[in-house]
Amino acid sequence: MAVRLKIGCPKEIKNHEYRVGLIPASVRAYVDAGCEVYVQRGAGLGSGISDEEYVAAGARILDTAAEVWGVADMIVKVKEPLPQEYSLMKEGQVIYTYFHFAADEHLTRACVERKIVAVAYETVEEADGSLPLLKPMSEVAGRMAPLMGAYFLARPNGGRGLLPTGVPGVMPATVLVIGGGTVGSNAARVAAGLGARVIVLDKKPSVLERLGEIMPPNVFPTYSDAISLEYGLREADIVVGAVLIPGAKAPKIIKREHLRTMKPGSVIVDVAIDQGGCAETSRPTTHADPVYVEEGIIHYCVANMPGAYSRTSTFALNNVTIKYGLEIVSKGVERACRENPAIKKGLNMYKGVITYKAVAEAFGMESLYKPVDEVLK
Repeated sequence: MAVRLKIGCPKEIKNHEYRVGLIPASVRAYVDAGCEVYVQRGAGLGSGISDEEYVAAGARILDTAAEVWGVADMIVKVKEPLPQEYSLMKEGQVIYTYFHFAADEHLTRACVERKIVAVAYETVEEADGSLPLLKPMSEVAGRMAPLMGAYFLARPNGGRGLLPTGVPGVMPATVLVIGGGTVGSNAARVAAGLGARVIVLDKKPSVLERLGEIMPPNVFPTYSDAISLEYGLREADIVVGAVLIPGAKAPKIIKREHLRTMKPGSVIVDVAIDQGGCAETSRPTTHADPVYVEEGIIHYCVANMPGAYSRTSTFALNNVTIKYGLEIVSKGVERACRENPAIKKGLNMYKGVITYKAVAEAFGMESLYKPVDEVLK
């Protein structure tokens, strides 16, 4: 056991990011594992967690982010380090958070230069292909997506003025969900609950079959091809982009010319924006300024959607991150990667070397890539 390893939890600084990397129960678990835990003052307030709760769980409160980063052997966060945090990262420091490197070259190069050890939540992958640390946030974002689409479909918010639920005598909205994974299935379920007509596109017959078994009758799982996509976009009042290639840039499925066939005032909610977005016209937005219009179509591309429902998201995330975090601190990151293939998949960088191929390929940095097994010899 790594005795007295120092764990740091700084306050998140992304625009309207109210989540926090640790809850008191996680602090207690790390302390019980022999670690010292340092939390920045006020870090948990956005999720309804007081400093006193952290202290009661065994944490020490530090006033500034610089103090937390400076003392910690391992940083536990929610979102990727931002430019003002780059200088705080230390060589060999383990940073355990969402990185989404393939969507941010500046971040990727900064983390290589600082020679950190990056364990990315979004690429921790179990043998069955599941992404346990991405799943809870995908569930939150998926369930949010139809609600955000419905809000911006209102005429005062720039939309078509269509109530997604419909009323007697008036048809409900049509919601197109592109991708039938965790985000897509959660979006479809909520949209269906609103009473919308829901089309879910996916290329995997097994996914379509599963959706057909579990979804209500107003959800129509459909094989995704060029024609079904074009039809769905023409019909849609709300489009949910739910495409994911783990660790890699999202494919640009929705082209600009597609937008010109859509109904003016309809809404695209691009949940894939963390990985670059699945529409050619998508660019990251914030909770403070969430939408813009391209070709008459409203784009909602907030890169940290679950941050809006921070308490739910923080607790759901900690429920799954603590298991792998405890393994990292008890074994050390090298041994944890050697013994647990899921954690090994999460290792994106190791002391100046990129260990996740899709990240290196995203920015032509193949010369800095080495397979994890070579790095951990």
